[in-house]
This record gives sequence, structure tokens and C-alpha cells, in this order.
Amino acid sequence: MTLKISALTARTQFGQIMERAIDRQERFLVDRRGQPAVIIMSVDDYLRTIAPEDKALKASRAQAQRTGLDKLAIKEIDSEIAAYRRGKRAKAPVRR
Repeated sequence: MTLKISALTARTQFGQIMERAIDRQERFLVDRRGQPAVIIMSVDDYLRTIAPEDKALKASRAQAQRTGLDKLAIKEIDSEIAAYRRGKRAKAPVRR
């Protein structure tokens, strides 16, 4: 659960907020001047929710290295995208 709190509350009750984040896995969205500024969450919660994205990025990079896609120049990337789009248009049904 994410709870919205003010920056003043975060400052004055930081110890309690840390305990709740660690013990209850609560998240806190801290507002500054009415705008969302930061999130407070436990490290365990972070590793469980945010860190898996890093694994996906690493897997994507590894696949690009295996297939040689990591060595493409910008012009080659643009060319690949254009070829894909042309092929997609060729397969699309004609609308009347």
C-alpha cells in the first residue's frame, strides 16, 4: 500500500516511517509543495519490485550481444526499422 504524506511529516516522523516501510512493507509518496517528490520504501520491497527490471535489461543486452545487434550504427538501426515498417504495410489489408 502506498500512503501519501507531506515532506514535513516525512521529516518529523522519519523513524516511524522507516519502521513501517520495513516491518509492514508500506510505501510512502512524499509530496513537496503539493507535488509528488520521492518514494520511501524498504530495500526488500525495492529489490522485489524494481530490481527485476534490471534483470530484464541485462537479458536484453545479452541477447543483443549474442546476435550482434549491439554493434549496429544508428543508420543501420533506422534502416532495420524502415524495413520492418515496409513489411508491415505490405501485409496490412487495404481499406476502402
